Amino acid sequence: MLIFLGILFAVAPAVVWMTLARTRPIGLAIGGTLLAGAGLLIGVQRGWIEAPRPDAHLLFTALAPLVIACGVGLEGRHGNPPPPRWTFRRNGAIGFLGTQFALTLAVGLVYALLLSEGSDAPPSKALPSLPPGISVTDEGIGCGSGGCYREATVISEDGLSRTEIIRELGLQQESCRPSGWLLDWRDVCVGVEDHGKNVTVYATWGY
Repeated sequence: MLIFLGILFAVAPAVVWMTLARTRPIGLAIGGTLLAGAGLLIGVQRGWIEAPRPDAHLLFTALAPLVIACGVGLEGRHGNPPPPRWTFRRNGAIGFLGTQFALTLAVGLVYALLLSEGSDAPPSKALPSLPPGISVTDEGIGCGSGGCYREATVISEDGLSRTEIIRELGLQQESCRPSGWLLDWRDVCVGVEDHGKNVTVYATWGY
């Protein structure tokens, strides 16, 4: 169900444009651009493209009406005057796209508010990738005064010492990168800890 709704959300602007387009060349160009954007958004939704999903949705709903407005403007310069019923369709399109953007913005703001509580941990994919010969034996989530974090205990299948494992991971120092573009302003920081008996890699939020 969620997959269907996600696809419907992505292709909705292209469907709206189909009701407004009046010339074949411009109609195909704008429609192709909207479908390409929908394909990128679906790729983000499905995890095929690495990008923050809330930010991608907000950016898509902000840019799609601008693309459609450009198409309408270009057709107004090069096409015939629109038929009377076209104005009714245009007003309906404005209402639909405006509602879609408003709902996306509202959900995005709620999402940003929830992030500020610091009650979530980074996802598993935030943990650093492991080189060959090093594997995870245990993974879990913990929380402290600084927020929640995700950690995983790693071992060497080749008999490496803890120091050698850390060197292989390349995480002698904690490193951080942005988690999102717009709504998620946190950094995700990854590092490693030597607990004396085992090595733990972790991912936590940086504020």
